[in-house]
Amino acid sequence: MFHRRFERDTRTRRRAAYDFGQALTNGFDRLFRTDALVKADRTPYEVIHQKGLLKLRYYPPLQDRHIQVGDDTLRVAETRHRTPIVLVPPLAASTLIFDLLPERSLVRFLLAQGYPVYLVDFGEPHRAHAHYGVREYTTQLLPSALEAARAHSGEQDITLFGYCMGGLFALIYAGVTGDPHIRNLVTVASPIDMHDSTLAAKVLELLNYPTYLVRRYTPFRVHDLNPRYLQMPGWANSLMFKMTNPVGSLMTYWDLLIHLADREYVEVHTTTSRWFDRMLDYPGGIVQDFFIKVGLDNALATGRIQFGDSEADFQRVSCALLAIAGRSDTLVGEGSARRVMDVVNSNDKRFQMADGGHAGVFAGGKAPRSTWRIVAEWLESRSD
Repeated sequence: MFHRRFERDTRTRRRAAYDFGQALTNGFDRLFRTDALVKADRTPYEVIHQKGLLKLRYYPPLQDRHIQVGDDTLRVAETRHRTPIVLVPPLAASTLIFDLLPERSLVRFLLAQGYPVYLVDFGEPHRAHAHYGVREYTTQLLPSALEAARAHSGEQDITLFGYCMGGLFALIYAGVTGDPHIRNLVTVASPIDMHDSTLAAKVLELLNYPTYLVRRYTPFRVHDLNPRYLQMPGWANSLMFKMTNPVGSLMTYWDLLIHLADREYVEVHTTTSRWFDRMLDYPGGIVQDFFIKVGLDNALATGRIQFGDSEADFQRVSCALLAIAGRSDTLVGEGSARRVMDVVNSNDKRFQMADGGHAGVFAGGKAPRSTWRIVAEWLESRSD
C-alpha cells in the first residue's frame, strides 16, 4: 500500500543479526500497545477556535535552531514571513498526515521555513452530521476557521494550502466568496476533471449510461434521499483506499513481519497504518454532492458548480495559484489536477509534477525534497 512506499523511500534498512527478543517485544506492542508506537501529532499546538465539529490549531514557532526532515538537517529561520499558511485537510483522512512523523512533518517543515502555521480540523462527523455537504464545509466551517486565523495572526492576507479534497474546499470557498485576501492558494493531488481522474474516471464511465437512463425515464434523484442513508463509515473509506492497491496492502504486513526486530521500522509502519486504518466517515451530504455534481456531472471541470443557493465560480479565483500532482498517483491523474489551470482567473499560476502517489506526494519519504520544497520556494517571494 502507499505507506509501504513511505517506509521504503525513507529508511536505510539495517543488516544486523535478527534480534528475536526485540521482535517479540515489537510484535507485542504492535498488537496490544499500538499507541506506544504511534509517533504522529507530536508538534505542539494550541486550539485557538472551536465551533461544533470544527477546530482550528495554531502551531507556535519552533524553539530548536535545527530540525531533522527526512535525511536533511534544516536550519530554523530566524525571521518569519508575514503571510500565515492555513492548512486544509481532506475529509475521511485525519489531520495526522500533516504531522505524520517527527522527521516527516509538513507542519514542522513550514515552521522551520518561517511561516506562521494554522491547521483546520473538520472533526469526526457522525449520523447527526449526515446533512453536511460541500456547502456546509465551504461556506460555514472553513470561513469560520479563516476568520479566527486572521484575528489571531493580525493579518488579513493568508495562504490556503489544501491536500486532495481540502484543495477542492479551498478552491470552492474562493469561488463562492471571491475573497480578495487570499494571497496564495496551493493544492496537492486535488482532482478537478473527474473524467480524467484515472481510477475514478473508469468507474464514472461505467455509470454514465445507467445514469442517463435514470435521469431521463424516472423521477429518482440521489439528492432526494435522506443523507442519513448515504453516510459512508470510516472503515469503508479505509477499505476502498486499500483496494486501489490490494496486493500492496497485503504485502505491507509481510514487510512488517520481516522487519519486526527493527523498532524504528515498526514505529513508522504503525504510525502510517494508523492514518490509513482509522479514516473518518463521509457525511451523506458529501457523498451526494461528490457522486453527482463533482463526479458524474464533472462540474468542477467547467469552472462553475452550484450547491443549493451557493455557486462557486472559479473565475472569481484571481490569487496566485500553485497546483501539484503526483507522478505515480493512480487516483488523481495529471490531467485531472492540471485542469485547474484552465478554469481559474489567476495571472500568476503554476502547475508542477512531483514524486509520489496519492498519499506519497503529500507525506511520503520523497515529499520533503520534492513537494514541500516546491511549495516553500514558490511561497517565499509571495508571503511578505
